[in-house]
Amino acid sequence: MPLPSLPLALTQGDPAGIGPELALRAWLERRERNLPPFACIASPGHLAQTADGLGWQVPLRICDWHEVNETFADALPVIALDSGIAVTPGTPDPATAPATIASIDHAVAAVRTGKAGAVVTNPIAKSVLYQAGFRHPGHTEYLAHLAADGGVEPRPVMMLWCDELAVVPVTIHEALRRVPELLTTQLIVETARIVAAELTARFGIATPRLAFSGLNPHAGENGAMGDEDMKIIAPAIAELRAEGIDARGPYPADTMFHARARAGYDAALAMYHDQALIPIKTIAFDEGVNVTLGLPFIRTSPDHGTAFDIAGKGIARPDSLCAALKLAARMAETQTPAEAA
Repeated sequence: MPLPSLPLALTQGDPAGIGPELALRAWLERRERNLPPFACIASPGHLAQTADGLGWQVPLRICDWHEVNETFADALPVIALDSGIAVTPGTPDPATAPATIASIDHAVAAVRTGKAGAVVTNPIAKSVLYQAGFRHPGHTEYLAHLAADGGVEPRPVMMLWCDELAVVPVTIHEALRRVPELLTTQLIVETARIVAAELTARFGIATPRLAFSGLNPHAGENGAMGDEDMKIIAPAIAELRAEGIDARGPYPADTMFHARARAGYDAALAMYHDQALIPIKTIAFDEGVNVTLGLPFIRTSPDHGTAFDIAGKGIARPDSLCAALKLAARMAETQTPAEAA
């Protein structure tokens, strides 16, 4: 049964990037895109300055979470950060890092206290945060830190999603030469368990079908092109199948992503970054969504960065953010009451 509709918590991202203007433009296009209600957690002054600079008529209304749904039709609801920021679009400034982090903190707190249904994050620039003393490897790791229970952080898994494909890279931002040494049967099994559980709990797929790519060309061709597929990936698939998970493969990656192949699975697990991201960016370059699985709350994000080079010019496309908002709302309505608790 769908849960009561709660607004989405949208972070500002790096205020010098395209996040603020994407939030404004998403609201402007809310009707034609049929977007769910959301509130932007940001500096109202900076949002107003961004709108004025672009010549966009966007009424802003500072409100509390319980007012967001009724406000959304006529004004962009803003959950105001405690302090204002001064920033020039396209010019990142470490002085804005506290506001960027505060926006994330507010979003997570709103979801965990039942005021918002999901977190949707605009992109941040890690290098800017690092200059201000940020001690986490990245955005997702910080979310896992905020989600810690009894000092134990959950293990997040990145999934890239569009209507035509859901794909998970088992190893992510690693040099290609390091992938074979990082790839283990245990890593594959742990990742797949999280994917299967989340597809059931938050996507409503009773028995998810997981397809696994091989690491080597032709999935190793029986060891002729490397034995990792036989010694690491195949045992992981066997272990998952013994647990009752519909795991298939390993398949040659070059034949896994055409339309007929995609019809045979609900999510693909690829062994390294480009193996996963090239197909989804080819299929849905502007509409892809980054979904973080394994957290005790829903988190989606546009599948792009801060784009400082075009910030403030009004040419950034809101397609991915709009897709992230719609998917977050869909996941919030689909998830079981136990998952939402």
